[in-house]
Amino acid sequence: MQRIWAEQALTPQGWQRDVLVEIDGGRITRVTQGAAATGNRVGCLLPAPTNAHSHAFQRAMAGLTERRGPDPKDTFWTWRQLMFRFLDRITPEQVQAIAAYVQMEMLEAGYATSVEFHYLHHQPGGVPYAHLSELSDRIAAAADISGIGLTLLPVFYQYGGCDRRPLTSGQQRFGNTPGRFAQLAEAARRRIDGGPEDWAFGIAPHSLRAATPEAIREVIGLAPDGPLHMHLAEQIPEVEDVLAAYGARPVDWVLQHLSPDARWHFIHCTQMTPQETEALAKTGATAVLCPLTEASLGDGIFDGVRWVNAGGSLSIGSDSNIRIALAEELRQLDTSQRLRDHSRAALATSEQSTGRRLWQAITAGGARSAGRQTGAVAPGMWADILALDTTHPDLQGLSGDMILDSYIFAGDDRMVREVWSAGRHMVTVGRHMQRDAITAAYSAAVRDLRAEL
Repeated sequence: MQRIWAEQALTPQGWQRDVLVEIDGGRITRVTQGAAATGNRVGCLLPAPTNAHSHAFQRAMAGLTERRGPDPKDTFWTWRQLMFRFLDRITPEQVQAIAAYVQMEMLEAGYATSVEFHYLHHQPGGVPYAHLSELSDRIAAAADISGIGLTLLPVFYQYGGCDRRPLTSGQQRFGNTPGRFAQLAEAARRRIDGGPEDWAFGIAPHSLRAATPEAIREVIGLAPDGPLHMHLAEQIPEVEDVLAAYGARPVDWVLQHLSPDARWHFIHCTQMTPQETEALAKTGATAVLCPLTEASLGDGIFDGVRWVNAGGSLSIGSDSNIRIALAEELRQLDTSQRLRDHSRAALATSEQSTGRRLWQAITAGGARSAGRQTGAVAPGMWADILALDTTHPDLQGLSGDMILDSYIFAGDDRMVREVWSAGRHMVTVGRHMQRDAITAAYSAAVRDLRAEL
């Protein structure tokens, strides 16, 4: 049994004072308002969000793609070339070390769960490992080390474009037929089932450009109860390719042929028309947003105001992991709306501040994206909780929504003091319990990877 007492906590009933949270078996068993101080005492307690979209290995590339090549216009497509160079070299041991490091950073930033969109499956050249799910198992091994909650999404990747061109270079490590993917996914599921009780499993057809419609329908049946994730309408060339190949824009095609509902989680969605935005929002599907990566890759600006006003669900992720910074992801999401619309407090309402509305959206949406009982400080939920440091100068004297607003818009993740994932107390005084060992392994991995860049 663990006890956490907070001066103030955000609960489903709103902000409450003198809150005692009791935890047993990784789950919250009781929440009591007006309780005497006991146990682990903190200033401000919040439900910890899910990082709903990560490619862990790309953390090793952070900061290495900020130069132009011979092409006068650098784009997402030229950025991929460095990724493919990494993919020609990275080993299973390096994948595990990098994943543990990025998961540690997520926890220190306040995320309790990582949803890994895992498409790196095979050896260089595309030859499968003797154990087909070797690299999926490495992601799970990293989570064993970091203590983060894990939802593993094996990614089905088939072709290099809508024209069904073969995979080339580093892409060959992604590719599978539907039959081989089914075997890989089953092996990966067994590893997840053998892990902590809070771990979960889903399936991710990569995108309409990387998988045929027939194969998408086939592979989503491999996770009958789990979340389904797919990239959608991220780049203008992608929209043009899908339109040319299938006679419809990506969102229109999905609406017509996949009947999306609350099990579906569509990543980026930065190239949607107003009509597509409202129609997709009304299906119950979640938009998985990665504002720092979307800005870095020049994807575009998600129409967040229209989406949430249409009742759309959203979650947040770090995608390329160029920077693990929860507060900055949320700040970027809102300020991009302000820049586009020449407004302020774009996502606030008359009842809720911007920070409060964003936090409630991403914790609820993140729970759906992870297929995890989380997102609230409430009995029955996994104890995914973070504590902000209310002794920080920018938080002193504040209460309620102003704490969230100041954290997101005037502060940073150094305000995150304690983090629990399914009751595992992994971050204390802002530092992960295994930081030194995880950092040493990561440093060795990236030193070797970067040696010939």
